[in-house]
Formats: sequence, structure tokens, C-alpha cells
Amino acid sequence: MIVRWGIAEVGPLLGELGIERPLLVTSVRFGDVAVPVARRFTSVRRHSPIDVVAAATEAAADADGLIALGGGSAIDTGKAVSAATGLRLVAVPTTYSGAEWTEYYGMRDEVRGAKTGGSGANTVAIVYEPGLTLDLSREETVGTALNALAHCAEALYAGPHEDARTGAALISAWLPGAAANGGDLDARTRLLEAAFHAGRALAERGLFLGHALAQALGGRYGASHGALNTLCLPPALRFNEPVVPDAIEALGAAMGTEDAASRVEELGRLGGFERLRDLDIPEEELDQVAADVAKRPGARANPRPASVEEIAALLRSIW
Repeated sequence: MIVRWGIAEVGPLLGELGIERPLLVTSVRFGDVAVPVARRFTSVRRHSPIDVVAAATEAAADADGLIALGGGSAIDTGKAVSAATGLRLVAVPTTYSGAEWTEYYGMRDEVRGAKTGGSGANTVAIVYEPGLTLDLSREETVGTALNALAHCAEALYAGPHEDARTGAALISAWLPGAAANGGDLDARTRLLEAAFHAGRALAERGLFLGHALAQALGGRYGASHGALNTLCLPPALRFNEPVVPDAIEALGAAMGTEDAASRVEELGRLGGFERLRDLDIPEEELDQVAADVAKRPGARANPRPASVEEIAALLRSIW
């Protein structure tokens, strides 16, 4: 994977790759970003709805490459288009989700209220530009950084991982400053560095129960993936601790604490994330959500098997 820093690197990078007619895949928010593209698709929405992916794929008909610029939804939409067309993708992430590091992508079927996805994206390069993250809201800043932290935490389940440790340490150290002052370019840069390390850890180790909880909830209700990961990671850590104590201890050590789950909750409160009820998740449907969670690959691969009843109890613990 080619990695560059600075939005000015996009043009020279496209030249090196021989991409002459790229399609920009982004949201209205970043529709006017100065990058050399032939066309702009600016209809990206949260959770990459399948109809939006279809429209972006159609817009790429005459393109010879893709630039996905934005948060996880923009990156996932670009990856879905890349998988469908075979076009090479340059990712320019503007949050800390780390989606740019995997070939997998998520989409949402808004009719069924379900999360779906696929694989096969041809991402060839990533360009990090801290300046594009300066106007992230506090909620987006905390949510996407905690999503990155979840990647680090889950990567450690399989044993020591330097990128996971480094990413967790950077997030714990620099997220409070970025949450307090969104214009702090140094803190923003350090969090993008954390996202870089967390994304590499994600690509090598995969996702487990915490993410499975967040994905099922996001698919059903459309709530922010970052907010959901923030709330779902602590109970997943506590559930898994009896079988992977070294991993939880390593995560805590990276964050400078002996109680990793409580530190995650503390960081989450910086964004105002405390309970599922605050995200309009109905308590009476948690048993149905638990059944959905149990079917997800992340739950099935979790180091400690979780029954539907145990998953429902975890969801209620944060409702």
C-alpha cells in the first residue's frame, strides 16, 4: 500500500499510477475539495446505502480510477464501486475509522434494516491530510477515534501487535485534546497517525464481538457506527477478559490504565456517548438484535463464544 501525507500529493500520485480520469466519491460536505478529477459523485450517505453504491457505480462508467474522500461511509462506498468495477482506488480518509486499510466494505439495506457488504476492493494508495479533519464535530471525532481504538483492542486478542499498541496509545493520549479543541492540528495529526496504525492492525487481525454488536445495531437503526462502537467495546472487553486477559492487560498498558474498559468509557463520554437509549435504540427489540449479532462473522470468530442470551445481556448492560 502506498501511503502519502498531504492533499497536494494526490495529483502526483495519480500521475504515478497512470490514472487520468478519476471519479471522486464523496459527500456534499467535501464536494468542492481541490483534487484533480474528471467527475464528482457527491451523494455518499451514512452506512453506504446499497442504492447510493449503485448510483456511484453507474457514475464510474467512464472513469479509469477512483478517489474516495471522506469518512468510513465514503471509503466503503468507494471500495464497493472498486470491487464492482475493478477500478483502482485512492483513499483520502477524513475521519479515524481505518476503513481504507481493508478490501472489505459495509453497506446498508435500508429497506430491510440490515447491514450487508462484500470484499474485493482494489485500494492501491492512501493519502492522509490532517487539515481535512479540523471541522469534524466532537461527536464524529470521538466516535471515529473510538472505532479505531476498537480495531486496536480486537487485534490484540490474537496476541501482541505493535500497530495495535501504538494506535491505542496515541488515541488515549491525544483524543482528549482534539475533543477539547477541534482546531488543534497537532492532536488531529496524531489521531490520523493512530488511525494509520489501527487500520493496519484491522487489516491483519479482523473484527470480533464489539464490532458485531455495533454492526447489527447500525444496520437495524442507522445510528452512527462510531457511537455504537464506543458503547459496545467496553462490555465486549469485559466479556472477553476471562479468556484473553493478556490482551486486555496489553490494551490497558498502552492507554496508561489498569482498567481498559473504564478508560474506553471515559473517552466515550468526551463525545457524549453513554447509553444505547440516547441513540433511540428501543429496549424491547434488544433480543432481536442479539439474534442478529450472533449470526455475524465477528461474533462467531470471537475468542469467547457468546450465546444469544449472553449477547442480549450485554446489550441491556449498555441500554
